[in-house]
Amino acid sequence: MKILHIDKNHELLINQFNDLGFQNDEDYTSLKEEIEQKIHKYNGIVIRSRFKIDKQFLDKATNLKFIGRVGAGLENIDCEYAIKKGIHLISAPEGNRNAVAEHALGMLLSLFNKLNKVDNEVRNGKWLREENRGVELDGKTVGIIGYGNTGKSFAKKLRGFDVEVICYDIKNDVGDENCRQVSLEELQKKADVLSLHIPQTELTINMVNENFINKFSKSFWLINTARGKSVVTEDLVFALKNGKILGAGLDVLEYEKTSFESLFLSEIPQAFQYLINAENVILSPHIAGWTIESKEKLAQTIVDKVKLKFC
Repeated sequence: MKILHIDKNHELLINQFNDLGFQNDEDYTSLKEEIEQKIHKYNGIVIRSRFKIDKQFLDKATNLKFIGRVGAGLENIDCEYAIKKGIHLISAPEGNRNAVAEHALGMLLSLFNKLNKVDNEVRNGKWLREENRGVELDGKTVGIIGYGNTGKSFAKKLRGFDVEVICYDIKNDVGDENCRQVSLEELQKKADVLSLHIPQTELTINMVNENFINKFSKSFWLINTARGKSVVTEDLVFALKNGKILGAGLDVLEYEKTSFESLFLSEIPQAFQYLINAENVILSPHIAGWTIESKEKLAQTIVDKVKLKFC
């Protein structure tokens, strides 16, 4: 088994593949077109998000048996075409689910207690107490859309709070002891908090738009640690301005490049300029699943799944 690694990952991944007798080649700098010229030599490829694996790439990969994506989603791969060509697709949502859940909870509690705002004020000599009364999570209803690995992990983190946790998912019967599955209509009627844990698909791109937001019966807080393109930023900003959305914790943004290495291709969009200056918005650079522990767990998950399938 010859494997090409085109993104750097935890060293255990290559070390354990070596122990299995696999040949591991690393190429972290070549352009996609250059990789295409040699991909026919390999049986496996390990990638994070450096470029999209499309039909053209897959047609060159005549001996490819698997694609390992060290992350939760597979949106940078033409999955339908890869499966048609008999290529096994491997992702690792189990590897960073705990990290994402902890990050989502941290964002939510920070919003409720205005921690980013008051931290900045104290650093600048302001000691404002009455102006910064917080909100308690107890007694609230938390709605989760997408009840897979990270959604379930987030619900588990909420067990220590006196909250109602409900979820909506396109799959049936995914609820468990930590969360009650409901219709989207019921979630929009009851939720005080909305946390997104969805992949990027045709159904989820631009899902959170003005119409979607206005269907919520109450003003609510939004947490997005999933995919940036699920939220229409201009509609989010409009809702923040009119109070329909009380605050937002955004680890992902509509404007991200596929590689996640830099944010903008050109000038800063006006809607994002508002988010930068908003005191009820917390931003982070797509790091919810990016912990010391998750780096190791993501790599280990890929190794384990490859071993299960091919050894």
